[in-house]
Amino acid sequence: MPGHFLIKRIEIMHSYTKLLLAAVAVVSLGLLASSDATAQERLASPRGEAATQIDGKWIAIDYGRPILRGRRGIFGSGDSYGEKVLAGAPVWRLGANQSTRLNTEVALHFGDKMLPAGEYSLFAALSQTGWTLIVSNHQAQVNYGDGSPGIWGAYGYSPDKDVIRVPMTVSKLDNSVDELTIGFLDVTASGGVLAVWWDDQMATAPFKVGSDM
Repeated sequence: MPGHFLIKRIEIMHSYTKLLLAAVAVVSLGLLASSDATAQERLASPRGEAATQIDGKWIAIDYGRPILRGRRGIFGSGDSYGEKVLAGAPVWRLGANQSTRLNTEVALHFGDKMLPAGEYSLFAALSQTGWTLIVSNHQAQVNYGDGSPGIWGAYGYSPDKDVIRVPMTVSKLDNSVDELTIGFLDVTASGGVLAVWWDDQMATAPFKVGSDM
């Protein structure tokens, strides 16, 4: 009898072990599937957001963030400056894929030019001596050729939809920024600086806020 109970106990333990191994296998397969799905869903140029809040009002920029992937001198120099990033478009989409979008809940002043609160597309005209930030009424397609109103990136851009054009100061960085980054610098209650970094280039445009300036 004792031997019979021992055999049963061993059989039960063996069954538990098989169940445990099966559970581990299921979890492992789930993790691998999740990892594969994440890798498949990750965009080559992920979307990003630059945002700041001044006196309770949000200023946000949604944009695609291309990565250098080992390239250097992406903007080039001389007469060919900017040709690589334009990729045949008349102006740069200031990012990748969908047009870059600005949503501001407060009026912005760039020098003597006032931008009313609202939603816009952002582009840039590129020159080695300075960029021009273009704020436009162009609508943006979410997916290329989806039939919705607007344009994809900067293809189809037309200057007749420009709201304002703002000069940007360009400087060369000591380091190379791998992923395009847009952000806000030196933000105070009255304004700040819009900045764009990619590779060894940095472009900036100071702004103030408020409709009564």
